Amino acid sequence: MRACGILLPVTSLPSPYGIGCFSKEAYEFVDCLEKAGQKYWQILPLGPTGYGDSPYQSFSTFAGNPYMIDLTTLFEEGLLTQEECAVCDFGSDPACVDYGKIYLHRNELLYKAYSRSKIEENAEFKTFCEENKEWLHDYAMYRAIKSRFGEKGWNEWDDDIRVRNPKALTYYEEKCKDEILYQKYLQYEFSKQWKKLKGYANKKGIEIIGDVPIYVAFDSADSWAHPELFQFDDNNTPIEVSGCPPDGFSATGQLWGNPLYDWEYHKKTDYAWWISRIAYSGTLYDIVRIDHFRGFDEYYAIPYGDATAENGRWKQGPGYDIFRAIKEKMGSMKIIAEDLGYLTDSVIELVKKTGYPGMKIIQFAFDSRESGDYHPYNYGKNSIVYTGTHDNNTICGWYEGLSKEDRQMALEYLGRESLDDNEIAWAFIRLAQSTTADTCIIPLQDYLGLGKEARLNTPSVLGGNWEWRSLPNDFNDALVKRIRKMCEIYGRV
Repeated sequence: MRACGILLPVTSLPSPYGIGCFSKEAYEFVDCLEKAGQKYWQILPLGPTGYGDSPYQSFSTFAGNPYMIDLTTLFEEGLLTQEECAVCDFGSDPACVDYGKIYLHRNELLYKAYSRSKIEENAEFKTFCEENKEWLHDYAMYRAIKSRFGEKGWNEWDDDIRVRNPKALTYYEEKCKDEILYQKYLQYEFSKQWKKLKGYANKKGIEIIGDVPIYVAFDSADSWAHPELFQFDDNNTPIEVSGCPPDGFSATGQLWGNPLYDWEYHKKTDYAWWISRIAYSGTLYDIVRIDHFRGFDEYYAIPYGDATAENGRWKQGPGYDIFRAIKEKMGSMKIIAEDLGYLTDSVIELVKKTGYPGMKIIQFAFDSRESGDYHPYNYGKNSIVYTGTHDNNTICGWYEGLSKEDRQMALEYLGRESLDDNEIAWAFIRLAQSTTADTCIIPLQDYLGLGKEARLNTPSVLGGNWEWRSLPNDFNDALVKRIRKMCEIYGRV
């Protein structure tokens, strides 16, 4: 069935408190999706972020980001006042998230709400804690102890708690009792608000496409609580870390720095942790997009401590075996394979064997640096076509930066001699919509015709990422009608 959707991170929604969240603006966005004939809302990972603000470097693969908790809902629950929020400085630019100010003030407000909540007496809260005990207590302890150590990574904590000595765990559990309860409260409030928003979207016929990063952050509850899952030495220090080799986009490659999995251990457990992770994602989202799918076939391992990715080497991943286990336990779960980048025959075969739809990017079709053949006439039905993703420039920003030769190739493909500025985005949106791919997802920035200033993330560049926000009237009635008309023309409504 042909269908379409829009890519917009929750944090990029408008809101009066500095960052997109589960507020009335999120519900209004869902209403606009329905009116525009969309079936999908694709978001980015929902996990709590730290230094760098990347949702792909989260403090937990299970926990939610407290920044997304709607403050207005806390007013209605009698836990905060509008006056308390009004005196906080969340930043002056409504089109940009000021993470520094969000960090300083939002936590202060959330703690006030917690202190008034009497949460330990709440029966629903107790049920939530019991249902999520596999990860919740470890995460809450990790965040509480991290706060006690001045937000240092767990590898810089005192040795006894760094290696989870039982006596040290008991000691910190008592010393950090209030902070641990606070962290659990935040996860309860996050879960309650997200489930309500997702339920609203589903009733409107909108499915949520969520994102599962292949790797977890080194400084995370996952790697502290479960070092056995990773390639660590006897001192719980990574042996090698993740990244990508040098290519036409980066002469020194990409050094992500995530710990790598001990795939032999995972195989012995029949991938129990991964199955738990995917199952939990299935409660958050309707469709799960697995990031960096290539890493399951082969993964790039860089010696820990290297300054660049140049000395890495490819190693064998678990291949189809992990997806066999997932399918046996999870059945026919809806999964998207993020199969971008240089694809070997074995990666192509792995995607084909799983049956999961892969991804196609319009921008890659007209980039002479790309070694793969991404021309739209090659797209299969079982695929998801995008003008670009969160890691790409906007379509207008990309077009502006094209070489003369690549731009000419794009124009010839479109059957055009030139494109006016106001035609660029819609010309490539039309191309994406017209392909044979069953599903078409367009970033909201492209529907708005925005330039490079609205780019969400530039890989391997520190600072300035994940900040872009839409404005309150961006997704207006005129745009809704135009999107719906385009989708109707190409049979996606």
